[in-house]
Amino acid sequence: QVQLVESGGGLVQPGGSLRLSCAASGSIFKINAMGWYRQAPGNERELVATITRAGTTNYTDSVKGRFTISRDNAKNTVYLQMHSLKPEDTAVYYCKQGVTTTPFLQKNDYWGQGTQVTVSA
Repeated sequence: QVQLVESGGGLVQPGGSLRLSCAASGSIFKINAMGWYRQAPGNERELVATITRAGTTNYTDSVKGRFTISRDNAKNTVYLQMHSLKPEDTAVYYCKQGVTTTPFLQKNDYWGQGTQVTVSA
């Protein structure tokens, strides 16, 4: 029904920047909240940032001032701009989108496949 495709991960040195993208396609009527999560080895998946359809954002404390979440509703895409990356930001990053699908207007959360971000010298 709905597919999410992530891109933009990779290897970056400490202090560097990356931009993640997550595009949704399929039987989409409307996309509600969007978010980014991450999971480091041995850890549980944690919330990084969320954004409502109206553009209200929320960040976990460890990324405030360094990461920016944004969205393009026309493209069904959410972005995560990451600056001043630290080794502790290393993780697999997942996007999540709350989608109302056609034709029955059902609401479900959909996840991307994950993209690896590695911060290392």
